[in-house]
Amino acid sequence: MRGLTEKEKQRKESFDKICEKMKADGYEEKDLTVGVVEANVVGVLLPLPFAALACIVYFHANSFRAADIISGIWKIPFMYLAAFIILAVVHELIHGITWALFAQNHFHSIDFGVIWKMITPYCTCSEPLKKWQYITGGAMPTLILGCGLTAAAAACSSFPLLILAVIMIFGGGGDIFIILKMLMFVPEAEDVVYYDHPYECGVVAFVKKGLY
Repeated sequence: MRGLTEKEKQRKESFDKICEKMKADGYEEKDLTVGVVEANVVGVLLPLPFAALACIVYFHANSFRAADIISGIWKIPFMYLAAFIILAVVHELIHGITWALFAQNHFHSIDFGVIWKMITPYCTCSEPLKKWQYITGGAMPTLILGCGLTAAAAACSSFPLLILAVIMIFGGGGDIFIILKMLMFVPEAEDVVYYDHPYECGVVAFVKKGLY
Protein backbone atom coordinates (compact mmCIF):
# COMPACT_ATOMS: atom_id res chain seq x y z
CA MET A 1 0.00 0.00 0.00
CA ARG A 2 1.30 3.45 -0.88
CA GLY A 3 2.07 6.02 1.79
CA LEU A 4 -1.10 7.78 2.93
CA THR A 5 -1.59 11.41 3.84
CA GLU A 6 -2.98 12.30 7.26
CA LYS A 7 -6.38 12.94 5.71
CA GLU A 8 -6.31 9.56 3.99
CA LYS A 9 -5.28 7.86 7.22
CA GLN A 10 -8.31 9.38 8.96
CA ARG A 11 -10.59 8.18 6.18
CA LYS A 12 -9.00 4.73 6.37
CA GLU A 13 -9.67 4.52 10.11
CA SER A 14 -13.33 5.45 9.58
CA PHE A 15 -13.65 3.00 6.71
CA ASP A 16 -12.06 0.18 8.73
CA LYS A 17 -14.76 0.70 11.36
CA ILE A 18 -17.43 0.55 8.66
CA CYS A 19 -15.93 -2.71 7.37
CA GLU A 20 -15.97 -4.23 10.85
CA LYS A 21 -19.60 -3.22 11.38
CA MET A 22 -20.73 -4.51 7.98
CA LYS A 23 -19.00 -7.86 8.54
CA ALA A 24 -20.52 -8.10 12.01
CA ASP A 25 -23.93 -7.52 10.42
CA GLY A 26 -23.38 -10.48 8.10
CA TYR A 27 -22.04 -8.78 4.98
CA GLU A 28 -19.20 -10.12 2.84
CA GLU A 29 -16.69 -7.63 1.46
CA LYS A 30 -16.07 -7.54 -2.31
CA ASP A 31 -13.18 -5.35 -3.44
CA LEU A 32 -13.97 -3.57 -6.73
CA THR A 33 -11.03 -1.16 -6.64
CA VAL A 34 -8.36 -0.81 -9.31
CA GLY A 35 -4.73 0.19 -8.91
CA VAL A 36 -3.75 3.72 -9.91
CA VAL A 37 -1.12 2.44 -12.36
CA GLU A 38 -3.55 -0.13 -13.73
CA ALA A 39 -6.24 2.52 -14.11
CA ASN A 40 -3.85 4.86 -15.92
CA VAL A 41 -2.60 2.13 -18.31
CA VAL A 42 -5.90 0.42 -19.10
CA GLY A 43 -7.58 3.82 -18.99
CA VAL A 44 -5.64 4.80 -22.10
CA LEU A 45 -7.15 1.93 -24.10
CA LEU A 46 -10.80 2.00 -23.00
CA PRO A 47 -11.52 5.60 -24.13
CA LEU A 48 -10.20 4.96 -27.66
CA PRO A 49 -13.64 4.18 -29.19
CA PHE A 50 -15.17 7.27 -27.55
CA ALA A 51 -12.28 9.48 -28.72
CA ALA A 52 -12.68 8.09 -32.24
CA LEU A 53 -16.41 8.84 -32.10
CA ALA A 54 -15.68 12.42 -31.04
CA CYS A 55 -13.42 12.83 -34.08
CA ILE A 56 -16.07 11.32 -36.35
CA VAL A 57 -18.68 13.75 -35.04
CA TYR A 58 -16.34 16.70 -35.54
CA PHE A 59 -15.24 15.83 -39.06
CA HIS A 60 -18.80 14.96 -40.06
CA ALA A 61 -19.81 18.51 -39.17
CA ASN A 62 -16.64 20.18 -40.45
CA SER A 63 -14.45 19.66 -43.50
CA PHE A 64 -10.94 18.32 -43.00
CA ARG A 65 -8.46 21.20 -43.25
CA ALA A 66 -4.83 20.38 -42.57
CA ALA A 67 -3.94 24.02 -41.91
CA ASP A 68 -6.51 24.29 -39.12
CA ILE A 69 -5.29 21.04 -37.56
CA ILE A 70 -1.64 22.10 -37.61
CA SER A 71 -2.59 25.48 -36.15
CA GLY A 72 -4.71 23.83 -33.48
CA ILE A 73 -1.98 21.42 -32.43
CA TRP A 74 0.57 24.25 -32.25
CA LYS A 75 -1.66 26.35 -30.00
CA ILE A 76 -2.31 23.66 -27.41
CA PRO A 77 0.92 23.91 -25.38
CA PHE A 78 0.51 27.66 -25.02
CA MET A 79 -3.22 28.34 -24.99
CA TYR A 80 -4.73 25.19 -23.51
CA LEU A 81 -2.39 24.07 -20.75
CA ALA A 82 -4.21 26.32 -18.26
CA ALA A 83 -7.55 25.11 -19.62
CA PHE A 84 -6.48 21.48 -19.13
CA ILE A 85 -5.45 22.10 -15.52
CA ILE A 86 -8.70 23.90 -14.79
CA LEU A 87 -10.78 21.18 -16.46
CA ALA A 88 -8.93 18.49 -14.49
CA VAL A 89 -10.12 20.23 -11.31
CA VAL A 90 -13.61 20.65 -12.78
CA HIS A 91 -13.61 16.91 -13.57
CA GLU A 92 -13.25 16.08 -9.86
CA LEU A 93 -15.75 18.77 -8.88
CA ILE A 94 -18.35 17.18 -11.16
CA HIS A 95 -17.74 13.85 -9.43
CA GLY A 96 -18.25 15.54 -6.07
CA ILE A 97 -21.33 17.54 -7.07
CA THR A 98 -23.04 14.50 -8.56
CA TRP A 99 -22.34 12.21 -5.62
CA ALA A 100 -23.27 14.99 -3.19
CA LEU A 101 -26.74 15.11 -4.76
CA PHE A 102 -27.21 11.43 -3.86
CA ALA A 103 -25.53 11.49 -0.42
CA GLN A 104 -27.71 12.14 2.60
CA ASN A 105 -25.20 14.63 4.05
CA HIS A 106 -24.43 16.05 0.61
CA PHE A 107 -21.06 17.88 0.45
CA HIS A 108 -20.26 17.00 4.07
CA SER A 109 -19.62 13.47 2.78
CA ILE A 110 -17.42 14.55 -0.13
CA ASP A 111 -13.65 14.92 0.07
CA PHE A 112 -11.02 15.83 -2.52
CA GLY A 113 -7.32 15.15 -2.72
CA VAL A 114 -4.31 14.42 -4.95
CA ILE A 115 -2.12 11.32 -5.15
CA TRP A 116 1.04 13.35 -5.72
CA LYS A 117 3.22 10.33 -6.51
CA MET A 118 1.02 9.62 -9.55
CA ILE A 119 -0.07 13.26 -10.05
CA THR A 120 -3.65 11.99 -9.87
CA PRO A 121 -6.44 14.11 -8.35
CA TYR A 122 -9.38 12.28 -6.84
CA CYS A 123 -12.77 12.72 -5.21
CA THR A 124 -14.28 10.36 -2.66
CA CYS A 125 -17.65 9.97 -0.93
CA SER A 126 -17.85 8.61 2.62
CA GLU A 127 -21.51 7.57 2.39
CA PRO A 128 -22.83 4.38 0.80
CA LEU A 129 -24.22 4.86 -2.69
CA LYS A 130 -26.40 2.70 -4.88
CA LYS A 131 -24.70 1.11 -7.84
CA TRP A 132 -26.40 3.39 -10.37
CA GLN A 133 -25.65 6.45 -8.25
CA TYR A 134 -21.92 5.73 -8.13
CA ILE A 135 -21.81 4.92 -11.84
CA THR A 136 -23.68 8.13 -12.66
CA GLY A 137 -21.23 10.19 -10.63
CA GLY A 138 -18.33 8.32 -12.18
CA ALA A 139 -19.46 8.89 -15.75
CA MET A 140 -20.72 12.46 -15.45
CA PRO A 141 -17.38 14.33 -15.88
CA THR A 142 -16.57 12.51 -19.12
CA LEU A 143 -20.12 12.99 -20.38
CA ILE A 144 -20.15 16.70 -19.59
CA LEU A 145 -16.58 17.60 -20.53
CA GLY A 146 -15.93 15.05 -23.26
CA CYS A 147 -19.30 15.21 -24.99
CA GLY A 148 -19.84 18.89 -24.21
CA LEU A 149 -16.50 20.00 -25.64
CA THR A 150 -16.99 17.73 -28.66
CA ALA A 151 -20.33 19.38 -29.38
CA ALA A 152 -18.81 22.84 -28.91
CA ALA A 153 -15.89 21.97 -31.18
CA ALA A 154 -18.20 20.71 -33.91
CA ALA A 155 -20.50 23.72 -33.62
CA CYS A 156 -17.64 26.25 -33.59
CA SER A 157 -15.43 24.43 -36.11
CA SER A 158 -12.65 24.53 -33.51
CA PHE A 159 -10.05 21.78 -33.83
CA PRO A 160 -8.23 22.90 -30.63
CA LEU A 161 -11.50 22.38 -28.73
CA LEU A 162 -11.77 18.90 -30.26
CA ILE A 163 -8.29 18.00 -29.01
CA LEU A 164 -9.19 19.31 -25.56
CA ALA A 165 -12.38 17.19 -25.70
CA VAL A 166 -10.34 14.11 -26.62
CA ILE A 167 -7.95 14.82 -23.74
CA MET A 168 -10.92 15.01 -21.37
CA ILE A 169 -12.24 11.72 -22.73
CA PHE A 170 -8.90 10.06 -22.08
CA GLY A 171 -8.85 11.77 -18.69
CA GLY A 172 -11.98 9.76 -17.85
CA GLY A 173 -10.32 6.46 -18.76
CA GLY A 174 -9.87 5.43 -15.15
CA ASP A 175 -13.54 6.20 -14.48
CA ILE A 176 -14.57 4.10 -17.48
CA PHE A 177 -12.44 1.24 -16.15
CA ILE A 178 -14.08 1.40 -12.72
CA ILE A 179 -17.57 1.61 -14.25
CA LEU A 180 -16.84 -1.43 -16.44
CA LYS A 181 -15.66 -3.37 -13.39
CA MET A 182 -18.82 -2.45 -11.49
CA LEU A 183 -21.06 -3.42 -14.41
CA MET A 184 -19.32 -6.79 -14.63
CA PHE A 185 -19.95 -7.37 -10.91
CA VAL A 186 -23.31 -9.12 -10.61
CA PRO A 187 -23.97 -10.12 -6.99
CA GLU A 188 -26.23 -13.08 -6.39
CA ALA A 189 -27.91 -11.26 -3.52
CA GLU A 190 -30.14 -8.21 -3.66
CA ASP A 191 -28.92 -6.77 -0.36
CA VAL A 192 -25.75 -4.99 -1.50
CA VAL A 193 -24.15 -1.83 -0.09
CA TYR A 194 -21.54 0.11 -2.10
CA TYR A 195 -18.92 2.29 -0.40
CA ASP A 196 -16.46 4.46 -2.27
CA HIS A 197 -12.96 3.43 -1.21
CA PRO A 198 -11.44 6.17 0.98
CA TYR A 199 -8.09 6.35 -0.84
CA GLU A 200 -8.04 3.86 -3.74
CA CYS A 201 -9.79 4.03 -7.13
CA GLY A 202 -13.16 2.31 -7.09
CA VAL A 203 -15.63 0.91 -4.59
CA VAL A 204 -16.03 -1.84 -2.04
CA ALA A 205 -19.30 -3.79 -2.20
CA PHE A 206 -20.76 -5.47 0.86
CA VAL A 207 -23.01 -8.39 -0.01
CA LYS A 208 -25.34 -9.93 2.58
CA LYS A 209 -24.26 -13.47 3.36
CA GLY A 210 -26.75 -16.31 3.19
CA LEU A 211 -28.79 -14.72 0.38
CA TYR A 212 -27.02 -16.43 -2.55
